Amino acid sequence: MATDAHSAGHPVRSHRDYYSALHQAALTITSSLELEQVLQSVVTSTTEAMQVKACVLRLLDPKTDQLQLSAGYGLSKDYLAKGPIKVEHSQIDSEALRGTPVIIPDVSVDSRFQYQVAAKSEGIVSVLCVPLMVHDRAIGVMRVYTNERSVFHEDDIQFLTVLASLSALAIENARLYDDLKQSFDGVMDVLWGNTDY
Repeated sequence: MATDAHSAGHPVRSHRDYYSALHQAALTITSSLELEQVLQSVVTSTTEAMQVKACVLRLLDPKTDQLQLSAGYGLSKDYLAKGPIKVEHSQIDSEALRGTPVIIPDVSVDSRFQYQVAAKSEGIVSVLCVPLMVHDRAIGVMRVYTNERSVFHEDDIQFLTVLASLSALAIENARLYDDLKQSFDGVMDVLWGNTDY
């Protein structure tokens, strides 16, 4: 990623930074079933590796068609509480949920961004948004935000896409683990005669 002032030069971040962040994310994801902790670690390391203002991960609630905040780093509580992210009102998220990375160079002039006034107050200028995919199905989005107009390069898109994929895998593994644990608990309750659930 480069700011417009540096867009003629090389990206700000090196491949080494991205590889280190990917390695750390992979270690975190494979070493813990504490989903909240894993996702928080991913958004924090993403923010630091990409040298951006912030990163958030939101999961789609199919019942409400809203994206619910699962992890975030670098944004104020006021901004995070600005209002619901309904997919039908957020073109950036609608596009990403169809499996396409979306870049918005300047949220103040791009109608695809739902909360332009809140973004301006927060100091958000550029956004890169990628889908979280599980078995060719989008389950949410991962966004990075900058506080100055920025150019996202293919390396940036690929890096964020890989981290989103790792996050989606962690989410799916945690869901499978919870399902398995509930099944096991149910079997044990039946075996031991405890049916008070």
